[in-house]
Amino acid sequence: MDHDQNFKNLIVDYPHDAIALFAASAAADIDPDARITPIRQEQLKERLGDRFRELDVPLLVEWPDGRREAILFVIEEETDPSRFSIHRLAHYCLDLAAGFDTERVVPVVVFLHRGPFPRDLRLGSDSQDHLQFNFLSFSLAEEPAERHLDSPNVVARLNLLNMAYRPEAKVDIYEQAMRGLVMLEPDHGRRAKYADFIDMYAALDENEWAIYSARSAKEDAMAVSFRQKMEEEGLKKGLEKGLEKGLEKGLEKGLEKGLEQGRLEGAHDGAARVLLRLIALRFGDEASASVRSRVDAADLDEIMAWSDRILTVGSLEDVFR
Repeated sequence: MDHDQNFKNLIVDYPHDAIALFAASAAADIDPDARITPIRQEQLKERLGDRFRELDVPLLVEWPDGRREAILFVIEEETDPSRFSIHRLAHYCLDLAAGFDTERVVPVVVFLHRGPFPRDLRLGSDSQDHLQFNFLSFSLAEEPAERHLDSPNVVARLNLLNMAYRPEAKVDIYEQAMRGLVMLEPDHGRRAKYADFIDMYAALDENEWAIYSARSAKEDAMAVSFRQKMEEEGLKKGLEKGLEKGLEKGLEKGLEKGLEQGRLEGAHDGAARVLLRLIALRFGDEASASVRSRVDAADLDEIMAWSDRILTVGSLEDVFR
């Protein structure tokens, strides 16, 4: 698995969230509306399998009002801490600083696995240091996943399986990662791309996948049931509200509101109740049993036609003519 390449894609696609997670202490000084872009636009790729021309991800942060000088974030992924070279990182940061004529460079290293690594570099003599260099570090394997289960940061949610968690919680962690991807990423192409990312690092076995699939099926069924219940409640409340408003505002407005609600919800019984109430208001007393039976037996189109006609005719017989 090309971990380095996977993280390059992740950082380029979500630079704001990458800095917020991996360099939290420095990110606190960045305005929400600051512009963050990869220096090399050719790094943007559509699929995880596509390779970058360069294996570094320098991000340029610019303040829109120009009140601060731009700053460079250099985020590197290192799978094995024992392979990390602080000399190489220092050399690269110095090259960037010279190339962009700036001293505002923030080096960040993301370690995928646990292990010791050098935290600073000092060059000089026994009596004096002439060059000092250090960097921000973030160890995914040592970061508790439970801190980020409901995080609005998409990079954190996608990396839940790379964080520390109990083995028996793996399916729960996977579920939260996938739910975060769906909630936080509206683009279907990126959803597919980073569903692969989650699957790569989850590596669910057959039993774990069966548990997750069963949960998903149950959750989908509950969601359908919940939607149906809400629709039924909405129909009932909408009809009651329409009738109440209609009767309060008079015959004509009551007709408009009550029938409008009936049309929207397809409520046959509600439309019938409106018509019978209008008959009572228009002709002075409650409708007879035969009239109620006729209204109850009619289809919705007939009820609507009679309701429209009641405002203009002179007798009850003319309503049904």
